[in-house]
Amino acid sequence: MSTIGFIGLGIMGKPMAKNLLAGGLSLVVYDVVSAAVDEVVAAGATKGTSPKDVAEKSDIVVTMLPNSPHVREVVCGKNGILEGTKRGQIVVDMSSIAPLASRELGAMLAEKGAEMLDAPVSGGQEKAEKGTLAIMVGGSEASYEKVKDILALMGKSTLVGELGAGQTTKLVNQTIVAINIAAVAEGMAFAKKAGVDPEKVFQAIRGGLAGSQCMEDKAPRMFEGRYNPGFRINLHIKDLTNVLETSRSLHMSMPLAAQLMEMFQNLAGEGHETLDHGALGLFYEKLNSLSLKK
Repeated sequence: MSTIGFIGLGIMGKPMAKNLLAGGLSLVVYDVVSAAVDEVVAAGATKGTSPKDVAEKSDIVVTMLPNSPHVREVVCGKNGILEGTKRGQIVVDMSSIAPLASRELGAMLAEKGAEMLDAPVSGGQEKAEKGTLAIMVGGSEASYEKVKDILALMGKSTLVGELGAGQTTKLVNQTIVAINIAAVAEGMAFAKKAGVDPEKVFQAIRGGLAGSQCMEDKAPRMFEGRYNPGFRINLHIKDLTNVLETSRSLHMSMPLAAQLMEMFQNLAGEGHETLDHGALGLFYEKLNSLSLKK
């Protein structure tokens, strides 16, 4: 049986790693936060001492990290994956990073005879815990076939193209999610200002064309003022930064994404950067001097 390395045991990575263990896989794990490592080791994993150590002990390495610099450090920093990788190894980066960074790191691994897949996820902590994430994969079909059963323990995966295509797909996802949440918040704020109960509006429209997974998850949060993550605002800012940097390199105009960035930055400036991105409801509350709470 293949040994899987797992690097990055944060709010998403920890439950993902536990789902691999629950699926009967042999796991070697590493994170800079020792308490997270200890928790997953207690669930049955083996402790790794560095990304290099994890790579040396694994056939397949999964990374789940905050952003491009963190993935670069884990892959090509001191005691990184590149120092321990071997020919034929597959590195599956499930972080959300810039597509260009994925392709650059993939080229470095290819020089060592290893292959990289970019496989960012969507669904937040709840779906990470349930093993029902949406997984968007970029890379070769041959490597995808070798790891798809492993990915299935964490969610539903789709091969969308060559290396970097997974990250591009995730940026599309994050753009649409941000705009959708803002539309929910704006619509509910409009209802409240017009003297109609937003929760009754939600119940009336949720089954129609306006209905969406974002509305189902975020509207109740807005009505309760329940903004624990979830998916944090500072992480959505990171994703929109990658969206806008990539779009500018393509000379493409994305006015809605740019506006959402300003809204999230406003919330971060108010000290809300660690709240769930559904806290866009707070932006509209402040903008219109109202409360969406029941």
